[in-house]
Amino acid sequence: MGLSEERAIMRQRLGTWGVWIGALTAVPAALGRPTAAAVEDLGFTCLWYPEGMGVRESFSNGAVLLGATEKIMVASGITNVWARDALASASASRTLNDSFDNRFLLGLGVSHPPQVDPRGSTYLKPVAKMREYLEQLNTDEFNSPDVGQSAPEPVQTIIAALRKPMLEVARDMSLGAHPYLVPVEHTAKAREILGPDPLLIPEHKVIIETDADKARERARAAIGWYLGIENYKRNLFWMGYTEDDIANGGSDRLIDALVAHGDAETVVAKLREHLAAGADQVAIQPLGDDADPMGVTQLQELAPLLK
Repeated sequence: MGLSEERAIMRQRLGTWGVWIGALTAVPAALGRPTAAAVEDLGFTCLWYPEGMGVRESFSNGAVLLGATEKIMVASGITNVWARDALASASASRTLNDSFDNRFLLGLGVSHPPQVDPRGSTYLKPVAKMREYLEQLNTDEFNSPDVGQSAPEPVQTIIAALRKPMLEVARDMSLGAHPYLVPVEHTAKAREILGPDPLLIPEHKVIIETDADKARERARAAIGWYLGIENYKRNLFWMGYTEDDIANGGSDRLIDALVAHGDAETVVAKLREHLAAGADQVAIQPLGDDADPMGVTQLQELAPLLK
């Protein structure tokens, strides 16, 4: 099967609307399981979860979420390539897909220096690192004699990509790109670089709140850490935003571009702009609050409008 055919099959399986829940990297399984089940019950077709440093390990966490669901795709957004070698990732991905009806998609990313350097690695040449990692995932050198004559199933991947060099890696060596913290104009630019065939699945944060000041306050609290990370800053500069936009938690212009807020209809209209700009799926990240830390209540409001 060629890469184009693999992409077409995965595009159909993933569907148009996914859910991205950052808290799944930290909350105990007792909360992660019902959250995953609730996302599936609402009709979403893919659940994305991240991997941080010193929190829940990516593949074992994926097994928890897959075990709590029946049909939904579960995708890592992302598994950190600095946290384990390619052989470990390939074996874990194959194990999850064998165990859970091929419902796992391996999303890979190079992460960021604050998440990498404390591990004892040195965050250098991230594009070259990703190319090497993808090459190693399916190399014959990793085949065990225990497998016999049959080669293991290829590992299908999607990668975190923001700017042109990494988007080109996504285009050439994976199913496609999964950009994080991006405005709609990034989706249009990414699609132009990727071309029509690769998958393009941006994450976008949402807050159902009609008071713009309250929504922006919550948004700034949620994205403040990211605005201090060079990868994201350089990407926003590439989009035409300035130091003034990034300072002090983000300008209103930047916040409104990165976090959809308003009533449910307004939020959905913003999300649909990604589809119009070339996205195959939008991974919706509801920003929760004390009353709804996983954002499920917001997803319940959005789901009927996304049919």
